[in-house]
Amino acid sequence: MPSMTGFEFADVVLVSFPFTDQVGSKQRPAVIINSKAYSQDKSDIILMAITSQIRAKATFGEVIIENWKIAGLLKASVIKPVIFTVEKNLIRKALGRLNEDDSQRLRQALELIIG
Repeated sequence: MPSMTGFEFADVVLVSFPFTDQVGSKQRPAVIINSKAYSQDKSDIILMAITSQIRAKATFGEVIIENWKIAGLLKASVIKPVIFTVEKNLIRKALGRLNEDDSQRLRQALELIIG
């Protein structure tokens, strides 16, 4: 279970996630993609959205979370290639952590997305 003070890559949290059009937000799980050092130095964190709406075939940059129960999720889920930053105090709750295989697939997806 991630700590509420030292967030790090692959921690799964519950956060108010802003819509891409900035009109509103929805409470949903997200995965932290910044390092622990970044988290200790900054007041914000960098995340990617997680959704339980899984398509038949993953699209560019999506990561299917194979071990979703270990990550603290309620149902099968996918990480969406939508990156956002929020202040740490907007995190509602720590849920869990991606296991090593899911974490590695996330790193590979990030490399595809940001180069």
